[in-house]
Amino acid sequence: MNYIVYDDPIIRRELLPMTYTRPVGALRIGIDTIAEKWQSFLPGEYSWDAAADYLREIYIPCDVPDAIHIAGHIVPDRALAEAVGALKPGECLMAGEHAVAHRGSVEKTVEYAGEVISVTHLYDIFRLNGAVLEADFARITAGRTSQPLSDTNTVIGDSSRIFIEEGATVEGAFLNTKGGPIYVGANAEIMEGSMIRGGVALCEHAVVNMGTKMYGATTLGPWCKVGGELNNVVMQAYSNKAHDGFLGNAVIGEWCNLGAGCVASNLKNDYSPIRLWNYPTAHFLRTGLQFCGLIMGDHSKAGINTMFNTATVVGVGVNIHGAGFPRNFVPSFVEGGSSMGFSEVSMTKFFEIARRMMSRRHKELTEADERMFYAIREAAESFK
Repeated sequence: MNYIVYDDPIIRRELLPMTYTRPVGALRIGIDTIAEKWQSFLPGEYSWDAAADYLREIYIPCDVPDAIHIAGHIVPDRALAEAVGALKPGECLMAGEHAVAHRGSVEKTVEYAGEVISVTHLYDIFRLNGAVLEADFARITAGRTSQPLSDTNTVIGDSSRIFIEEGATVEGAFLNTKGGPIYVGANAEIMEGSMIRGGVALCEHAVVNMGTKMYGATTLGPWCKVGGELNNVVMQAYSNKAHDGFLGNAVIGEWCNLGAGCVASNLKNDYSPIRLWNYPTAHFLRTGLQFCGLIMGDHSKAGINTMFNTATVVGVGVNIHGAGFPRNFVPSFVEGGSSMGFSEVSMTKFFEIARRMMSRRHKELTEADERMFYAIREAAESFK
């Protein structure tokens, strides 16, 4: 069977800036991406139907007759995946107001009686991370045996809730599983003196530096490196917060770097509800949340001792430095800070920085990537 993971255009815009650089289904929540969860339940040939035309060169579409089209913002479980896999030609699976999937041209609807998890707002990525991580842990570790845990570690809670993949290193750490599982991916490392409270997931090659304090539900994507204090953070991949400083209730994209001493508030001093920048309306909208920290798009950076106000949204390709708090919304492809103001970053300079950072992980900025970022810059102009 062929499967096409598609973007709902409205939800895709709600999830900017994270969806500037990827389809919705490529977002990481829990342990793996939404599309990877579908692939684990429904093996087959997968392709993309991205809402942004400029993404189609990287996330290649494939128009296959009779394919099953799956909404990229719906997080699957086994029961939902079985219902999708059972669709007949012309059927669309609905879960309340959500169109989950359809097979070919829609002729009739089928109602799904169970509950579904949908990622429809930026804050859903960290807000739902605990439940999704728990389910991913059960799926990924089912019927498998963890690598042995070194006796230099201290375990609080059920040690069977810790799973260590081949090549991972965990030494001299305090691991508490009472609040959720702890997953350590292939070749990942937790250094000595770290205190980890589940649920926590480290994807392949992620690193937790010495003395890190980490609360669930937190996910470190592939090749991320962290230190200091983290609470309910989702980092997509290849990003660093390697030094002291607090980050909580946050979503960080790929190829980001937060300098030493960087801190981001996740609670207002007056404990009032959070308002968060919304790209479609170009306004700050109420979320109903009391806790919300930093949302940062791909390839953005913050210099040492940078301070972020509660619920700050930073776009793609931003470089923040200097004293004071930047405003709660920083548009894409700018540099500066509150004391000096912001100026536009030339694409030449942006590409130079991106190449240098990516080369540290033996990755290259391709011509297709460059064309994507030019398109993002043009699209982002309307949100400045």
